[in-house]
Amino acid sequence: MKISEIKNWVIDIRRDFHQHPELGMEEYRTRDKIIGYLNDMGIENKIVAGTGVLGIIKGAKEGKTVALRADIDALPMEDKKEVAYRSKVQGKMHCCGHDAHASILLGTAKILNDMREDLRGTVKLFFQPAEETTGGAKPMIEEGVMENPRVDGVFGLHVDSELEVGHIGIKYGQMSAASDMIKIIIYGKNSHGAYPHEGVDAISIASQVVNSIQTIVSRNIDPRSSAVVTIGTINGGYAGNIIADKVEMIGIVRTLNKGARELVLNKLEDIVENLPRTLGGRGELIRTEGYTALINDDEMVKIVHTNGMEFLGEENVHQLKHPSFGVEDFSFFSEVRPGAFFHLGSGNKEKGIIHKGHTPYFDIDEDALSLGVELQVMNVLKFLDK
Repeated sequence: MKISEIKNWVIDIRRDFHQHPELGMEEYRTRDKIIGYLNDMGIENKIVAGTGVLGIIKGAKEGKTVALRADIDALPMEDKKEVAYRSKVQGKMHCCGHDAHASILLGTAKILNDMREDLRGTVKLFFQPAEETTGGAKPMIEEGVMENPRVDGVFGLHVDSELEVGHIGIKYGQMSAASDMIKIIIYGKNSHGAYPHEGVDAISIASQVVNSIQTIVSRNIDPRSSAVVTIGTINGGYAGNIIADKVEMIGIVRTLNKGARELVLNKLEDIVENLPRTLGGRGELIRTEGYTALINDDEMVKIVHTNGMEFLGEENVHQLKHPSFGVEDFSFFSEVRPGAFFHLGSGNKEKGIIHKGHTPYFDIDEDALSLGVELQVMNVLKFLDK
């Protein structure tokens, strides 16, 4: 079977998914559609993590096991594009390309399943829910998708409208950041605003905490490394003539490696717990652990790099200079086994496909779909034959 023979089939699947977007852990229609396609192809599959799907293609010959991952959830955004396949669900949209990822993986599965008599090893297909919200990768791993048979390597891709179709972006080593949500609560004591000496001003303490937090990166992180600490909201107080007894702040921490992550969080804890105490108040830090940093395996990236040059031409393979401070829960898969995550060009200035992800006009050049299938098939075959 040639990829050109299934190009329109893959496009139709992508458009169907695009018209029926579902948010994280609500992807029941998407899940059932994927199961239907896999059943039609005779590919073994089962439900994992509630709305995720694991497919397994067993080659006729013994060999290693490789996994391919596609996320399947959408975002709570109105689709403002004027196209035939515009979202039919008000307030929900595939504005990050997960519809494309799922359809590419189904196309890849169709090609690989057709050649399973010549396939040396096993291919696992991860259709993962909730990348945009709670992180569906972790529960999939906890339910055993990386074992029985044990996965030896995993590939993932993400469409990128900032790269023209026919191009890919690769990154050796650090690919994206780790994330942690933080909530800081400062406790003081109420008093009349005319008699501040009778109270403990939580707002004044909070301002000191915010200023001190800014020194964590500038004075504690190696300048050759990177980290971001952002306080995004601050709320407290009752009226202009009352000393506030409580202030709440919410923010994020983004770091590129485990050492920086631990250092920043430890410094945060020191500041929040100790500084308010010196001013007569009390501080509390609540951390919600997010995604871990995505670190690509060099040997896995080399496979993508080599295949990209062979298929697209050396000039169309771009080595990304800097890691992203965005997050990606493919990191949980690549933390367990060697992984490679790469960007698949999907923009086209001539067609007006220029809008970035997470915006209401986001779209892709659908020629990227068959290119994604081709690259993933090549990645699988090279990995299994290596």
